[in-house]
Amino acid sequence: MLSWLATLEQTSISVWIRETPSLWGFPFILYLHTLGLALLAGLSVGIDLWVLAARTWPRAVAMAGLHRAMWLGFGINAISGVALLVAYPAKALTNWVFFGKLLFVVLAVVAIEQLRREAFTPSQVEPVGVSDRARRLAVWSLCLWAGTILAGRMLAYTHTILLASEAF
Repeated sequence: MLSWLATLEQTSISVWIRETPSLWGFPFILYLHTLGLALLAGLSVGIDLWVLAARTWPRAVAMAGLHRAMWLGFGINAISGVALLVAYPAKALTNWVFFGKLLFVVLAVVAIEQLRREAFTPSQVEPVGVSDRARRLAVWSLCLWAGTILAGRMLAYTHTILLASEAF
């Protein structure tokens, strides 16, 4: 596996992302990853806190715009995350924290969608109470985003192999 990772990290795009002195390389991609995180996790946390603080609200409340912005953030994160992975494939793919981060992201996105269906489906115009299930989903979402962010930050410090070519 390390030989495959060494081959990947020697591709021109990987070398360019990692070694270019231009700000358009690694720093810009990392910025995009942070921007995507702000849109996805930031808006999700805001919605979660709103659900936890609310007593009632109309189900027909217009949350579609926020959910579109969250999916935009997910797209930005997916693209920039692949670019970061290409830059340092061995660093991520030999680290269990990376796989934990991916699991947290998948579970958090599932929680977002479940909460959207539970709390924001326009089925009534009259105000209704916030369900216990919606509150539980909001708490789960908060915990999962906290885990995602912690795991993401730990990736910078928990790797055992930075570059596969240096492991030989």
